Amino acid sequence: MSFTEVIFGDSRYLFILRGLRFTLSTASLAVVIGLVLGIIIAIFMLSNSFLEDSKYNFLKKYNIFNWFATAYVDVIRGTPVIVQLMIINNVIFVGNLRYTPTVLIAAIAFGINSSAYISEIIRAGIQNLDKGQMEAAKALGMPYKMAMSLIILPQAVKNTLPSLVNEFILVLKETSVVGFIGGDDLLRSASSITSRTANGIYPLIAVALVYFALTTIFTYFMRGVERKARSLD
Repeated sequence: MSFTEVIFGDSRYLFILRGLRFTLSTASLAVVIGLVLGIIIAIFMLSNSFLEDSKYNFLKKYNIFNWFATAYVDVIRGTPVIVQLMIINNVIFVGNLRYTPTVLIAAIAFGINSSAYISEIIRAGIQNLDKGQMEAAKALGMPYKMAMSLIILPQAVKNTLPSLVNEFILVLKETSVVGFIGGDDLLRSASSITSRTANGIYPLIAVALVYFALTTIFTYFMRGVERKARSLD
């Protein structure tokens, strides 16, 4: 059988389209979760700044925020994403939670994993900014939270766009292991076609081409966004 017959015969391409929808849904939601958690963890890692004015001396001395963020990043980065995925699926989402959609379970797992890396990206972006900007904001009477949300974070995110794009691409490719918890992703679609055609090469090539197209399109789009953002400086 030719490549065209294997993929398009009997509308088998629909397996790939279904897998594509699952993969994009999982990756998109995971990136949103990862970005939100990553920003929070990054702020926790830099919490010495907003604890300077705290009236609670024990917070300044022990800084549980920084301790928690450091431990979180070390644990998440020190364990494989497939292990985290299996733990979340088989330990947390059990009992009444076992009916949770697989796409949501996968997105949470990949989002938590991604947040550890995004937090380091955001933290580096914040630390690379001129410290005078925060000092100027304080001089104008801005509280730390307002200065961080309106001045510091937007610049840090803009300056780290290339790294954030790379992280999204990594998440997109990492979703290929979601079949371990029954996710109907792109790789699973290749297996479905193989089981119906007894051809294991062409389905994998088709899936690889889809992944390549996705990463190429997204990279091109984000480079345009990055150029536009930098032109506004």
